[in-house]
Amino acid sequence: MAALTERCARLDQMDYFEVLMVERTATPADIKKAFYRESRGYHPDRYFHLQNKELKERVNELYKRVTEAYYVLRDDAKRRQYTADISGPERAQKLRFTESSEAETRAASKRQVEEQIGVHPKGRQFYQTGAADADAGRWASAERNLKMALTYEPANTRYKEKLAEVQKVLQEEARKQGDAFKIR
Repeated sequence: MAALTERCARLDQMDYFEVLMVERTATPADIKKAFYRESRGYHPDRYFHLQNKELKERVNELYKRVTEAYYVLRDDAKRRQYTADISGPERAQKLRFTESSEAETRAASKRQVEEQIGVHPKGRQFYQTGAADADAGRWASAERNLKMALTYEPANTRYKEKLAEVQKVLQEEARKQGDAFKIR
C-alpha cells in the first residue's frame, strides 16, 4: 500500500515511459507487456475494498494514465511526437499527450504526405505519369504531364523542380541537335 500511495503521489511528474516502467527504447512488444502488467496491477476493481476514497480516486487516475500511456506509445507517430515533447525545455507541460498534440501530429503527417506527392488527386496522377515519363526518357511527354500537374497545384515546389529538371534536359538535347533557335 505504501508503494501504491507513493506512486499515485508522483503521478503528475511521471512521463508515460515512467508510468509503464519501460525504457525510451522499448519495443512495441515490451510496451504491450508493460501495459498488461501495470493494468492488471492497478485495475480499479482490485481496489474496490479500500475505505480511503481519495486513494481510490488516485488509483483510478493511475489506471487511466497507464491506459493513456499505452495508446500513445504504441503508435509510432504519437510516440515520436511525445518523445520530442518531453525531451524539450517544456517537459512539465508536455507530460500528457493532449488532443491538440494529437491534432499537431496528424497535421504534420498530412503535410509530409502532401509535400511528397501533392494535394489534388489529378495533380498527383499527372505528376506520377510525368515522373515515369522522365525516368523512361520521354522528355516531351514528361514536360506535358508535369505542366498539367502544375495546373492543378501551381504552388507545389516538388512539381516545379521536376519540371525544371525535364526542361533543362530538353534544352540540352535541343542544343545538341542544333535546334537552339527553335520557337516553342
